[in-house]
Amino acid sequence: MWDFHVRSLDASTILTIAALSELIGQRAGILNVGIEGVMLFGATLGFIAAKITGSYLLGFLVAIAIGGLIGLLHGFFSITLGGDQVVNGMGIWILGFGLTAYIGYPYTGPLGMERIPKIMGLSPFFFVGIALIIITWFVLSKTSLGLRIRSVGENPSVAEVSGINVTRTRYLSVITSGMLMGFAGAIYSLDYNPVWNYNFIMGWGFIALALVFFSMWNPFILLGGSILFGSLWQLSLNPQLVLPGILSRYVWRMVPFAMTIIVLLLMSTKWFRIRWGAAKPEALGQPYVKG
Repeated sequence: MWDFHVRSLDASTILTIAALSELIGQRAGILNVGIEGVMLFGATLGFIAAKITGSYLLGFLVAIAIGGLIGLLHGFFSITLGGDQVVNGMGIWILGFGLTAYIGYPYTGPLGMERIPKIMGLSPFFFVGIALIIITWFVLSKTSLGLRIRSVGENPSVAEVSGINVTRTRYLSVITSGMLMGFAGAIYSLDYNPVWNYNFIMGWGFIALALVFFSMWNPFILLGGSILFGSLWQLSLNPQLVLPGILSRYVWRMVPFAMTIIVLLLMSTKWFRIRWGAAKPEALGQPYVKG
């Protein structure tokens, strides 16, 4: 049973960092539905770099760098060109889905390196995820940088008049967001399940996207939601450890994604918009053209 809880927390760590990355971007008004694609790039290129060099550090650095570059690309199309952010994000996902399958195919199989040491039986990235939650909350809630990020996500016109550089702030947010997405992907491929295979992220990016809305853009609620979904995912893999003989494992595999759909449907209801709509950044997904 302890192994089940440990693996659940390991899974929740990846969801936490991936969802947190999207939360940062959305707070600045930039929506990226292509989290899955960025995670695939980070996971694949990080895996290849680590396997070739034998260095976990280089693997993570490559993943973070490629995530930042894709974040910059998303920013160029969404901020500079003012393109549709949903379309741009879907393009990133499709590109990641196809290109990583081609790039990673020769490296199919296990990483073949000694596993990253645990801390008290837990992945060290679990503690990194907790630290990132606290840092993000502090920056967004208690610092002038956080005020600027929230301002450009709420009302960029007013923020610009107040002396805030909307474009620079949004680029900073979307690049940071991309770096964390790449990092989350690398944690999956280098620590959680160090075996490369076609499309091995398996929809986690979309679960992370739903978690941002589920959390009402609050980092601490996001952490709780990530632990819930991480536990559901692990339950879907090993239901016999917790609920032996109850339903097929294939039914349990469907549960995290069914929950994701339910969350997204709930967010679209009039009740939610009236009750919780104030939590959503007002300018989310809307391009800003300086007047």
